[in-house]
Order: sequence, then structure tokens, then C-alpha cells
Amino acid sequence: MVNLKYKGEVKVPRLEEKEGVPVLVYPLLERIGIVKHGFSTRLGGVSKEHLSSMNLSFTRGDEETAVEENYRRMAKALGIEEAAFTFSQQTHTTNVRVVTKADRGKGLVRQLDYADVDGLITNEPGICLTTFYADCVPLFFVDPVKRVIGLSHSGWRGTVNRMGKVTVEKMAEVYGSKPEDIYAAIGPSICQDCYEVSEDVIEEFRENFAEEYWNELFYAKENGKYQLDLWKANEVVLREAGILREHLEVTALCTCCNPDILFSHRASCGKRGNLAAFLMLQ
Repeated sequence: MVNLKYKGEVKVPRLEEKEGVPVLVYPLLERIGIVKHGFSTRLGGVSKEHLSSMNLSFTRGDEETAVEENYRRMAKALGIEEAAFTFSQQTHTTNVRVVTKADRGKGLVRQLDYADVDGLITNEPGICLTTFYADCVPLFFVDPVKRVIGLSHSGWRGTVNRMGKVTVEKMAEVYGSKPEDIYAAIGPSICQDCYEVSEDVIEEFRENFAEEYWNELFYAKENGKYQLDLWKANEVVLREAGILREHLEVTALCTCCNPDILFSHRASCGKRGNLAAFLMLQ
């Protein structure tokens, strides 16, 4: 029995076990009916020790064969082909790549030949956009009108530079998406109670977010540090980008509060594997 600690009454995303692999899913995205999606836990794989067991990164010192087996299991759980997984190459930018059929499988079954990509968008069915996490914020986007999807990684740097807005604008520029048609979800990531930051980080948020939001986004502590709310910050970014409130689902699940079930960089002091977010047009 997996006991997740949610923040508050709303238990979003929901945990489901598929083919023996626990996967977190968003009811909002399921209801649209045109995508397969999920967010991994650290359960259901074969990796060992601090990487146990569903590590989905080839860059954390894991055995390559173990990571490959983890992807085989995840593919089965999601009901997709292994060759569909198509990776980001994250460096905390706001660079968004338009993914085409030529990119399908890059990172897993084919060589990754691009860099500095924290967001992926596509209108091609059968390409599973894949991004990586261990406290940063996953952002899911689905436009059922133009049949376009996006998946973006937003740490504090991505958030302060409005990665969510950049992704929405790229979907509009390339595919003609309208913000009011897009459904979005903010994925499992570190909560405000767990996320202590220094004043230089807060200064960037003061510069980039209107003062009316400051009380919701952060508060000062006696030690000179601050507690920062990336969930609320990304909600503000997405709403300002034109996402309708009824088209947005915000996580209530903190990676750092659930270190036995989710990888957390903070909770593990960096000794951890990677979680992944997945999104694919059917």
C-alpha cells in the first residue's frame, strides 16, 4: 500500500498502478481523451540503493541496463512503444523545441542530438514527450482544438522567466493554439513548506512578479531565508498566459514530503535518481 502525503484536501494527481508500475495521473488531462500521460514515482523499477527503483535517468550513475528495463516497464504501464519516448535535455533555460517525427525516440533508442531544451511541443501522434524531475515543476499542456501538446520543466529559474508562458506562446506561434483552448497541469514538485531559498532568488521574483502576488509567493524567516511557493508562481504564470482557471489543475503532491515514493534532490541531499513526466497524443 502506497501512502502519499498530499497538501490539503484535494488529492491531485491520483496514483494508479498499471502493469505493476505506480503512475500519477491527472483527471483533467484524462477527461480530454486525446492523450496518454503520467508522472513516475520511484517505485516499480529495478535500480538499486539510492536510485531504487524506478530511476529514469542515464546521467545519475545507474547501470544502463537497469534504466533500459525501467523504460520497458514504464512503456508497458503507459501502453506505448519504447521507441516513442523522446527526451528533453534540461539546463534550466526557457528553450522550447518543436518535436517532429524525425526526433521520435531521441534520448532512449536514438542519439540525442540537441541540447539546452527544457520544453517540448508537438502535434505528432505517437511521440511521447519526456522531461525529468527531482523537485522542479513539470508543466503539462494539451490543446484539444489544434491537437497540440507541450511538456516543460520549470525550476525556480524557469519559473521566474515564465517557462509556462513561453510554452503557451510557442504553441500559439507554431500551431495556432489559443490559450483559452489549452488545458494545463502543474505536476508533483517541491512545496512551499519544504522550499527554502536565499534572498537573491527572492529578489528575482520581486523583479518579475507584481507586488500583489508577493505575500502568496514567499515569506521571510528569522534566519534571513525565505520559503518560496513554485506551485503558486506557476499558477500565476499560466493564468497570465491566458489559461482558464477551469482548464488548470494544480498539484497537491510534494516530492520532498514523500521521499520514499518520489525522488527529491532536497530530501536526499542530491543522492537520488530522476522522476519523469510523460505526454503523448494518441
